[in-house]
Amino acid sequence: MLKAGVIVVSVAALLAGASTSVVANEPYGYRNNSVLLVSPDGDLLDFTPEAGEVVISRDRMGRRVLIDRYGNLVATEVPAETYFPRQREARAPVYDDFGSPPPGWEDDGIVTGTIPSPNVIDRQPLDEPMPDMPYGGPDMAPPVDQTPLRTVTPDIPVKSNLSQLEITALQVFLDREGISPGVIDGKMGQNVNKALVAWQEMTGETIDPNNAEDVLERLRLSGGLAITSYTITPGDAAGPFVAAIPEDYAQKAQLPELSYTSTAEKLAEKFHMDEAYLRALNPGVDFTIPGTIIKVVAPGEAKKGEVARIVANKGLKQVFAYGADGALIAAYPASIGSADTPSPSGIVTVERIAFNPGYTYNPKINFQQGANDKILSIPPGPNGPVGTVWMALSKPTYGIHGTPEPSKIGRTQSHGCIRLTNWDATELAKMVKPGVTVEFID
Repeated sequence: MLKAGVIVVSVAALLAGASTSVVANEPYGYRNNSVLLVSPDGDLLDFTPEAGEVVISRDRMGRRVLIDRYGNLVATEVPAETYFPRQREARAPVYDDFGSPPPGWEDDGIVTGTIPSPNVIDRQPLDEPMPDMPYGGPDMAPPVDQTPLRTVTPDIPVKSNLSQLEITALQVFLDREGISPGVIDGKMGQNVNKALVAWQEMTGETIDPNNAEDVLERLRLSGGLAITSYTITPGDAAGPFVAAIPEDYAQKAQLPELSYTSTAEKLAEKFHMDEAYLRALNPGVDFTIPGTIIKVVAPGEAKKGEVARIVANKGLKQVFAYGADGALIAAYPASIGSADTPSPSGIVTVERIAFNPGYTYNPKINFQQGANDKILSIPPGPNGPVGTVWMALSKPTYGIHGTPEPSKIGRTQSHGCIRLTNWDATELAKMVKPGVTVEFID
């Protein structure tokens, strides 16, 4: 039943020489003695780790995970029998009048996370904070006004007859250059304008966004056409997914993980796209079926470098990352503060960096949401309050982090922190070390 290339790990083989390195306090093994290894990106691992290269631990949800010698997550174990049946979601049965499925169809037993009932909330007292989890800050307060702040906008003329594909080409080129336009959606807006100005600062060149031929030639030299084909993998379709993300933090706390809600949402983030644009490029496509060929944009590889200084420009709603030589390495659109809950002023430093962080809701420190008056431990996930990354700043409760709503970045207010798309936050975090300065300017 397993396709070619899928790594089915024999527990005995994997642990033949690594049993002494196991972190968990129980013998390693799975009851069916057969598991799949899924990478942090959701794809099936295309190699079997050698004995001694990894240690076995458990994540916050109790799943076995493989950690390399540097502390990086290599893969998460997924039972084989729960991995592939998700393909059946694409051919769900038509039930008869008595609620029975048609002959020959069997339920695969896979249940996604759901919004829990309010009466099953496990609240924790305020005097018992959860360790090693970000508290976030005012950024997490429910927004009262989503009206964008006045933004200092570069004045770049854009002709009205630019096609959606021409704008997409420009966005993809900027993304490949490490100057993020935010979500790639085929729309010309302030995030693109700001990226153009930042690109000119980085390169010393000027690019005319109205010159489609020039943009396409630059795109060709940077890696090829903006739109490419992609085959949906079993890892893409496997999840785990949740049915919906509740607004109430107490209900969020009951979910095992604040995962993506669909394969389409997962793929949109993978390719730096607006989900609605991904669906528009692929009308009528069922994204849950592995092997389906779809159209996606071809963004750039993650920018690499060592960031020595970060500047958060509140007026521009943009974050700039500079190297030790003062050269601009990358720039990202951001949501930074609001009139009611402004971001800090002056210079602070990055204190610690957490990937795939959970979140501690504490009404005494942050805000009070609805009837939630106790500390709540919110699980990690791309749809979590701080997204996929938390970079804690030296000013308590403030940080640089991801977001569950990438299409709103740079277009609405935040509540104090610096909010980026998940992919931009992850890229920046991998170039930053504790001690890097963050300067807030108006």
